[in-house]
Amino acid sequence: MTENCTCCEAKTINPRLDNHDHGHDHDHGHDHSHDAVMSKKKIIQLSLGVLLFVVGLIFSLNKWLEFVIFFTSYLLIGGEVVLLAIRNILKGRVFDENFLMSLATIGAFAIGEFAEGVAVMLFYQIGEFFQGTALRSSRKSISSLMDIRPDFVHLKQGDSFNTVHPNLAQIDDFFLIKPGEKIPLDAVVVEGTSMLDTSALTGESVPRKAEAGDAILSGSINLSGILTAKVSKLFGDSTVSRILDLVQNASSKKAKTEQFITKFARYYTPAVVYFALAVAFIPPLFTTTPFSEWLHRALIFLVISCPCALVISIPLGFFGGIGAASKNGILVKGGNFLEALNNVDTVVFDKTGTLTKGIFAVTDIIVENGFTKESLLRYAATAEFYSNHPIATSIKAAYGDTIDDATIMDYQELSGHGIEVKIDGHRVLAGNNKLMNKFEIAYSEVEHFGTIVYLAIDQTFAGAIVISDEIKEDSRSAIEKLRKLGVNRIAMLTGDNQAVGQRIATELQLDEVHAELLPDQKVEKLEQIRAERSSEGSLLFVGDGINDAPVLAYADVGVAMGGLGSDAAIEAADVVLMTDEPSKLAQAIQIAKRTKQIVWQNIVFTLAVKAVVLILGAGGLATMWEAVFADVGVALIAIVNAMRVMRHNY
Repeated sequence: MTENCTCCEAKTINPRLDNHDHGHDHDHGHDHSHDAVMSKKKIIQLSLGVLLFVVGLIFSLNKWLEFVIFFTSYLLIGGEVVLLAIRNILKGRVFDENFLMSLATIGAFAIGEFAEGVAVMLFYQIGEFFQGTALRSSRKSISSLMDIRPDFVHLKQGDSFNTVHPNLAQIDDFFLIKPGEKIPLDAVVVEGTSMLDTSALTGESVPRKAEAGDAILSGSINLSGILTAKVSKLFGDSTVSRILDLVQNASSKKAKTEQFITKFARYYTPAVVYFALAVAFIPPLFTTTPFSEWLHRALIFLVISCPCALVISIPLGFFGGIGAASKNGILVKGGNFLEALNNVDTVVFDKTGTLTKGIFAVTDIIVENGFTKESLLRYAATAEFYSNHPIATSIKAAYGDTIDDATIMDYQELSGHGIEVKIDGHRVLAGNNKLMNKFEIAYSEVEHFGTIVYLAIDQTFAGAIVISDEIKEDSRSAIEKLRKLGVNRIAMLTGDNQAVGQRIATELQLDEVHAELLPDQKVEKLEQIRAERSSEGSLLFVGDGINDAPVLAYADVGVAMGGLGSDAAIEAADVVLMTDEPSKLAQAIQIAKRTKQIVWQNIVFTLAVKAVVLILGAGGLATMWEAVFADVGVALIAIVNAMRVMRHNY
C-alpha cells in the first residue's frame, strides 16, 4: 500500500491472493501469518515464549538469569518481527511497523525494562492474530463468490455426455446439468424443467424456474430436474467469469479516502520517529530528569505512533462495503466507485430494460397499400432474424413460424434508425420514423403508446407494428427511495419516441425525459445535464444495452443491469446490479453512505486516541501498556467497527 508501511501493505485486502496462485512474488515484508490459520509450529513457538514470559514475571531471579529468560521469550515471540525489520531496512524500507516495534522493544531491553519489551511484542502478536481473524471474517461474503466457479461440464460428444473442463465447450454445444450441480456456462435450456438457485449471482434467495427456451446463467445451482442446455457464451465470456473478474479486481481501485491515508502514513511515520528522537535527546539538555526516563518516553511514543489502525481498517471498511454490496446482488468494481456513490445528486436512467421490463409484445399491426398483416409480420420477423434486441425477439415470437435465413441478403443495421435488408429480392426497411425520413418514404405517423416499427417494401410504405413494454414493479419505489436519499434530479434518456418516453416519465414522476436519441446524442445530452448542475455531486447513469456503453463510461458512476444487460454495458459500468432491479441502486447508495460513515468513525477515533496517548507518553504519564492499547487495541477496535458494514441489513 505504501513503501513506508509494509505492515499495512501486507494486509492489503485482495481476494485474488486468497484463492488463486498467479505466480507472482508478493513480498510485502510481512509473513502473512495473520492471514492464514496459525501453524502448529507457530503455536508451539508462541506458547513457549509466553511460558518463559510468565516464569520471568512470577519468579524473583538474579538480573542475568532474568535477562536470559526474557530475551529468549522475546526471540520466540518477536524475533520474526525484528528479522523482517532488518530485511526491510536492507531493501530501503525503514519506517514500517516492524521497525517501530523492534526499535521500541530493543530500547526497552537497553534500559532494563525486559518485561515491558516482551509484553509489547506479545500483545502485538495477539493483536495480529485477532486482526487476521477479523480479515478472514470480512472476506467471507466476497470469497464465497469464488465457490460459484464451475469445475466441469457434462458435454455432449457424439452420442454420449463426457465430463470435461468448461473451457472446452463451444457455442451451440449441448450439455447436461444434473440436480445439485452448478451451471458451468451461460446457456439456453432446450429440454427439461427445474428450479435454480441464483442467490450467488443475484442475492435473491427465492429459486427461479427454468424450462425450455429460458436463458440460464453460469454460477447458478440446479436444484431439482435434469436440464439439457445449449451453450450461448464461451466460458471466458460467461457470467461467472465476468463476476469473478470484477470481484478479484475490485480492491485494486482505491477510494480518495484510502489514497489520502496512504499519503498520510508516508509522511506521518517518519515524522513521529524523528519526533521520538527529539523527545529522547533534547529535553535531557534542559531538565534534570535522567536521559533513561526520556528514552523510555520516546520508546512509548514509537509504539503509540504506528498508523496501522488507519491503514488497515480504512481499506477494510471499503472492502466490507464491497462485500455487503455483493451479498445483496450488487457488484461494485472498486472503493473509488463506492465512495462516489455517496455524493450522487443526479441520476439518469435508460428506459428499455432499466426502468421497463424489456419484455415486449406485439399489440397491434397496421397495414397500408394492399399489404396483409401476415405478410407484414413475415417481412418484419425475417428482417429482425439476426437481432437479439427485445423488440426483434417480440416480433419473431409473434410471427411464430420458421424463418428461412437463405432468403436474407445484404443485411445492414443502421445505428439509431433500424435495418435495411433484401428479402426474397425485395428491399425491406424496418425501423423508426427516422429510417423512413432517411430514405424519403412517404409514411403515415402512427399515434400509439409503445414502440413503433415502420416497414417499407421496395420504397413503398407497407405499415407499422406496435410493440409495448411494461414498467418494472419496483421502478416507482426506486425513484421514491432515491429522492429520500438526497437525489434531487432524476431524468430518463431513451431512443424511443417522445410519446412513449413522456408516458413512462409521467407514471414514474421523473423530473425530465429526453427521447428519440441516438447513442452519440445520449452522451451529448448527459454532457448538457452535467453542465446544468449547480452542485458538486456525482452524476450517475443506469443502462443495460450496447448503445448505453458510451454513456456509462462517460458518467461519474455508470451502473449496468447485470442479468439482462449486454456485455458491453457491464464492461463499461462501474457498478453492476445483478438482479436488474432499479431499487438496488438505492440499496447501493445506502451501503456506500454507511461505509463512509464507519470509515470516518475509524479515522476520527484512531487519530483522537493516538493524539491523547502520544501527549501522555511524551509527558511521562503513559506506560507501555497504554502504548500497546493505542496501537494494537485501537487497530482491533477499528477493524471490528469496519466489519459492521457487512453485518448491517440494508
